[in-house]
Amino acid sequence: MSEKDLSLMAHLMRRAGFGATRGELEEYASRGYDAVLDDLLHPERFPEVEEDLMLRYRSDVEPYHGPGRMYRMVVTRRPLEEKMSLFWHHVFATSSQKVQHTESMLLQAETFRRNGMSDLRTILLDLARDPAMIMMLDNRENHKDEVNENWGRELLELFTMGVGNYTEEDV
Repeated sequence: MSEKDLSLMAHLMRRAGFGATRGELEEYASRGYDAVLDDLLHPERFPEVEEDLMLRYRSDVEPYHGPGRMYRMVVTRRPLEEKMSLFWHHVFATSSQKVQHTESMLLQAETFRRNGMSDLRTILLDLARDPAMIMMLDNRENHKDEVNENWGRELLELFTMGVGNYTEEDV
């Protein structure tokens, strides 16, 4: 295999994952670019990360933050799925400091992992029911006489149509 093949594979693994070792790059290059790309686009072909192994030794680690997130990035056989989960978490930013409910943050991470490679409509529909997003945007304070429009405004302004491309009636 040529250095060009290895370089191309290294680029793919940096963009669609978190990089790869020289040995992994050589194995991927021997399989061919199209085959590796096809595997990246079909993560269901590979087992999910077993967090139990990490938690056995570090029960104090939250699986979606800090060391837990790093563990997933290093050991996953589904790097594009994990990268897309991280991408969507940054786009639809929620703060564990504001949400203050670890289970909701983990549920959101699983939502991004499950739907991160699907279409935007699917992601938005799931987020509209997501407890962490509901807490982040204070939607739990909604009531009939004083509707909190945060979610509608954020959805239209930041995530879909952009500033000035919607009306108050749309919200």
